[in-house]
Formats: sequence, C-alpha cells, structure tokens
Amino acid sequence: MATLRDIRRRIRAVQSTQKITRAMKLVAAAKLRRAQERIIEARPYAHQLSDLLGNLALRTSPDRHPLLARRDGGRRQIVIITADKGLCGAFNPNVVRSSRGVIRQTPEAGLMLVVVGRKARDYYRRRPWTIRSQMVGFFDRLAYSHAAELSRGLIESYLTEEADEIHLIYNEFRSVAVQRVVREQLLPITPATASAEAAVVDYLYEPSADSVLAALLPKHVTTQVYRALMESLAAEYGARMTAMEAATKNAAEMIDLLTIQYNKARQERITKELLDIVGGAEALRQSAEV
Repeated sequence: MATLRDIRRRIRAVQSTQKITRAMKLVAAAKLRRAQERIIEARPYAHQLSDLLGNLALRTSPDRHPLLARRDGGRRQIVIITADKGLCGAFNPNVVRSSRGVIRQTPEAGLMLVVVGRKARDYYRRRPWTIRSQMVGFFDRLAYSHAAELSRGLIESYLTEEADEIHLIYNEFRSVAVQRVVREQLLPITPATASAEAAVVDYLYEPSADSVLAALLPKHVTTQVYRALMESLAAEYGARMTAMEAATKNAAEMIDLLTIQYNKARQERITKELLDIVGGAEALRQSAEV
C-alpha cells in the first residue's frame, strides 16, 4: 500500500504536469489565432486560383504546357505533411495512416516520398521506401518562400518525368476540435468537370495562351502547397490545444482521486494511532488496578 509520502509525491508530480499542459494549451491557443487568420485569408485566393486553372485545363490542350500533360507511367510522388512536434493527439498518426493506404495502392518501384515535418521524416526513414527529399524545422517561421522551395522540387520532378503524379496528404483545419486528413492531386492539374448543358468555349488570352499558362501554372502549384502547409499548421495548433485541454482535465481528475486516497490513508493512520493510545491507556489502567 502506498504511504502518505508516496501519495504526496504523486500529487506534486501531477500538479507539475498540469501546469505544463495548461501552459502548452495557452501557447497553442495564441499561435492558433494567428494561424487561423492566415488560412482563412488565404483560402479564397487558393480556391479561386484552383477553379481558374481547372477551367483552363478543361479548355486547353494538354500539349500546351508540360504541367498539363497526363502520363500513364504509374510513377507516383507523395508529399506527406506532418508536424515537427508531438503532443497533439492523433494529428500525426492520422496522416501517416492515410499515407500508408496510398502507398499500398502504388507499386513500390514507382513510389517516391517527399516528407515534410520531423514526424513523417522519422517514421519513413526507418522503412524501405525511397525518400526523395525532406523539409523539417520551419513551421515556427512558415513563409511563402518555404512553399516556393518545396514546389520547385515538385515541379522539377514532374517536368523531368521522374513522377507521373504528385499527391499531397495533410490535415485540413476545420475547427479547433476537428481536423480532416485530405489527399489532393497536385500534378497533373485536374480539369474542371463540364456540365452537359454548357458548351466548353475557350478563353481569349492576352498576350498569349502560352504566356498566361507559363505564368499561372507554377504559381498555382506554389499557392496550393502554401495553402496545404498553412492548413496543416493551423490544424496542428488546434489539435495540440485540444489535446492539452484534455490532459489538463485528466490531471485535475487524477489530483482529486489522489487527494481522496491521501485523506483516506491519513484518516486510517490517525484512527490507528488513536486506537494505540486508547489501548495503551487501558493497559495502564488495568495494571494500576492490579
């Protein structure tokens, strides 16, 4: 049975942990507010650009630009975006689990991975799949330049026919308590779906179709990568805030249980001491009478 000293030590340890989880929750909440503002501001532009490029891909011949070309080689490059840190619930395992499902559908000979975040890097470097590149340690200072660096490597892989498809897998921020794992095809650009009633009419380009596509297509790739990174960052802070709030509540419940256990043990100890005193006094009284 645990002694009073052991129970007090456990209470102090849980209280110290509770202070840490409460502080981590407050830090995550402060960072989430800024990350949430950034992604909410970026989404309309990214979605409009995606819709525009989908319509262009529908109306434009795939031969007009290499990023529109569709190939049947089956070589697939998967960009897996996780966090650099843990303590955020199922945030990282959900992405890894989803990426494993995509990997199982791809022949091993035609598979390459691009891992973003230490958790994905640490998981996949211990396994037999080919890691083409990795990016870690930048989420605390995430900027458009990081997305540009990552997208340059992806575009190069597609243009050199090192990959026939490039997919993104990341957590999309829905709310503080909800993050959804998303898989998106980044390249080749998927054409929009044409309605049966509307005729597909080409645009008028100024100065030329080739110039417009050459300017918009790389920008679209970089914008979508940047949006995915921002979605993942906001989702990470939301998941960490939720996880630390749950940990703080669990610590409070554990402190209450340990306090009850301590009080019971203390009461038992006091009762035992009183019984010893009463027993000793009774023994002295009986010996005096004799």
